[in-house]
Amino acid sequence: MAKPKPRPGVYDLYWQFAARRQHAFESRIAGNPWPWTSDPILRAYKFCNVFRAADRVSQYMIRNVAYRDDDSSAQDRLFQIVAFRTFSNIATWEYVTTWLEHSPRIDDLGSGQFEAALNAALEANGGLYTGAFILCATNAYGRSRKHLNHVELFRDMFVKRDLGTKLLTATSLREIYDRLHTFPLMGDFMSYQTAIDLNYSDYINFSEDDFTQPGPGAVRGIKKVFTDLDGLSPQEVIMWMVDHQEEEFERLGLEFNGLWGRRLHAIDAQGLFCETDKYCREAVPELRSARSRIKARFVESPAPIELFFPPKWGLNKLVPRQPVLGSSRPDALIPMF
Repeated sequence: MAKPKPRPGVYDLYWQFAARRQHAFESRIAGNPWPWTSDPILRAYKFCNVFRAADRVSQYMIRNVAYRDDDSSAQDRLFQIVAFRTFSNIATWEYVTTWLEHSPRIDDLGSGQFEAALNAALEANGGLYTGAFILCATNAYGRSRKHLNHVELFRDMFVKRDLGTKLLTATSLREIYDRLHTFPLMGDFMSYQTAIDLNYSDYINFSEDDFTQPGPGAVRGIKKVFTDLDGLSPQEVIMWMVDHQEEEFERLGLEFNGLWGRRLHAIDAQGLFCETDKYCREAVPELRSARSRIKARFVESPAPIELFFPPKWGLNKLVPRQPVLGSSRPDALIPMF
């Protein structure tokens, strides 16, 4: 059986980072004062959560988009999830929703109202997109601005080709990914991230371990963590980590309780490779790659957040009910969401 060859020390850092980062998350959720970790790198730089669904933007998407209590149809809801992930910007989404006076609907694409709302949001906020993703080329639909090409993408998807109905009849997470990936502007990584978001909803429900697609950061992380993949693809390496997580945490004597008992899935293991790549820039700087330093120090948002996960996971009854507040520390360097 194929087995990737660990890089001494760095392979263990993958699991140690996961345990320390999750422990910091749990410490903050418990209401403990800063600092929530003794790890100087975690205290100084911005890192995503171990579990993707716990990050602030994903939390907003799950609660306020995927499970918003309104009269959206199933197809409308899937459009909303795709559109939100494209911008991944809470301020953009709230402005558009307020401007329309309802969650965006497929009818708003046909009428031009969704485009008008985005134009108004751009004028008001000066930008529409997160800086977290590098999106594909901007003029695939022949329009002059990036967001207008994305409007045409959504029209192509949900008005012309009825993607919403096709997604509802999909038989696997890979099929969800493949259907998204056929469209312009939907690259490998964005198609995968969007598929995961759709899978959070009540309308699509496949195992997150059915399929994975590593992004560039995860590929860099895999190259640092292993010296040889023994013929395995990056996707297979991610699944190898998922399959061996319990024994590796036990081998290293690390306490890791998951997300209220939910184990790492492929999307989380994929993200951990990306975060390990970042962590190694400080912890093992001799392992050079295309990125040589961690650029972002974290400034904590003061806005409270009440954790909410897809109800089908059965976690919400286990999550503390009080909102998690922003840090009282002036520079607030530990990212929790």
